Amino acid sequence: MDLEFTKADLDFRDEVRTFFEENLTDELRQAGRMTASIWIDPEYSLAWQRILHERGWAAPSWPVEYGGPGWSDTQRYLYALECARAGTPLAAPMGLGMVAPCIMGYGTEEQKAYYLPRILSGEDYWCQGYSEPGAGSDLASLRLQAVSDGDDYILNGTKIWTSQAHVANKMFLLVRTNNEGKKQTGITFLLMDMDIPGVEVDPIINLAGEHELNQVFFTDVRVPKANRVGEENDGWTVAKYLLEFERGGGTSAGTEIRLARIRANLLENAPDDSTLFAQLADLERRFEAVKMTELQILSSLVSGESPGSAAAMLKIVRSELGQDISQFAVETAGPYAYAVQHEARVPGSNVEPVGPSDFLALMPSYLTGRASTIAGGSSEVQRDIIAKAVLRL
Repeated sequence: MDLEFTKADLDFRDEVRTFFEENLTDELRQAGRMTASIWIDPEYSLAWQRILHERGWAAPSWPVEYGGPGWSDTQRYLYALECARAGTPLAAPMGLGMVAPCIMGYGTEEQKAYYLPRILSGEDYWCQGYSEPGAGSDLASLRLQAVSDGDDYILNGTKIWTSQAHVANKMFLLVRTNNEGKKQTGITFLLMDMDIPGVEVDPIINLAGEHELNQVFFTDVRVPKANRVGEENDGWTVAKYLLEFERGGGTSAGTEIRLARIRANLLENAPDDSTLFAQLADLERRFEAVKMTELQILSSLVSGESPGSAAAMLKIVRSELGQDISQFAVETAGPYAYAVQHEARVPGSNVEPVGPSDFLALMPSYLTGRASTIAGGSSEVQRDIIAKAVLRL
């Protein structure tokens, strides 16, 4: 296993670092630093995406033929590290990282030609219509009905926990087109405009007091069959393909930055508390194990080998480690972490924060992060998958 970066790799890293220094504004940097989850107001995430798009860097994992930069696995890894180091706003993942690969893999040529350029430029902002009441981790139990009517499907039902539905203009969703046979059959994958008649979006305010989630209701909503991706009743195949992108890949680069900030805080405010430093050392040890696993996977990919079971385990380990780090950060920040200061977190705000500005997002991050072991597949379900597929139990 070769974990050394080449000179070309390091030159690429320096190119990215220089670009960020020259193009990442203070406002965008603050938006990235103050985020409490993967979601940032489109005002900032799309502004940064447009800057990247002009450079050709908006979609690091896309093939060149669809507008991607054609980077190697190592370059994508280094790019993610530099994003975390610079504190860039996170691009909305639903378009660039999730529905786009599905359109590339299963869409028609007409769908590719229409949707992919709009996703790349940020013209379309997507949300995901998967979970329903009673169909979250058991996604195959979804019940939103799509009845065939000429060239359209007529949709009736609901989706829940739909992130960013209140600001999205497009949704990709799973619907039930057949109620017979196994639960996984009879599911179809659709693309839909959010402004069509019969779509109602109701807000769900999360623990951090933020509007990120929604419930979406469908009443006789007409969606053209031309918006179907893949074959009718074969949406489960497309859904599994998409979940590979949601649950796999990525890096824990941002975790290293968080741990460094926590250590700096302890050195300044509790330099003699050996118990706290022992707890921090344990978190840092767990992070190093995750980082080494990521590098092992990267080395396998560069060598043309399969990463094997390591990739299947990272989703669980990353999310649970992230929760523990968030809790420790709140505990070590003391009373400053408990002040609710939404206004002070807005980029350009003239509201003076109570305590250090680095503490502003600690409690919202902790509260929002409670969902990380559920979103994208709960840890319990993921462990069942690993037991069956990896350990053959």
